[in-house]
Amino acid sequence: MKLKISSIFLLVAVVSLSAFTTIKPVAYTVDVAKSTITWVGKKVTGSHNGTIALQSGTLNVDGKKVTGGTFTIDMNSLKDADGSAKLEGHLKADDFFGVAKFPTATFVITKVAGTTVSGNLTIKGITKPLSFPATVTVNADGTVSALAGKIVVDRTKYDIKYGSKSFFDSIGDKAINDEFELAVKLVAKK
Repeated sequence: MKLKISSIFLLVAVVSLSAFTTIKPVAYTVDVAKSTITWVGKKVTGSHNGTIALQSGTLNVDGKKVTGGTFTIDMNSLKDADGSAKLEGHLKADDFFGVAKFPTATFVITKVAGTTVSGNLTIKGITKPLSFPATVTVNADGTVSALAGKIVVDRTKYDIKYGSKSFFDSIGDKAINDEFELAVKLVAKK
């Protein structure tokens, strides 16, 4: 009987202690050289695309699940795939991303539910919630890879109104879509 009572007390103690013991997620550092961000902006008469670089980033991983993360994007690195210095300069100017005043943008993950990543995107000092589908994999070599093929961002929410039909009715075929798309491939390691 004493052995049974002792076993029960031991079991209760273990369960109680484990309830107060939390395993802290492991922070993985994003390898900015192996990670990519591409963008596509569309207008009535066509589209432009290019790249932008991550300055830094972390992914918080608990077992095989991403629980959070923070990313800083280097807005000065914005490149047009066709190499147009004029377009790059315009995108970096105040009527678009205002890179001189806002050299970085950030994304902070607030929740990961299944294949949906939610967080807060800050562009030009304005923070708005953003959710998108992504695939996150904890690889056998100890790295983590994340892929988001289509992140749709409404630029007008970040006070980027240039060429928007939402604000300029008579713009005609010079209109630029309010939304642009990002595709992100991340590689992170401990």
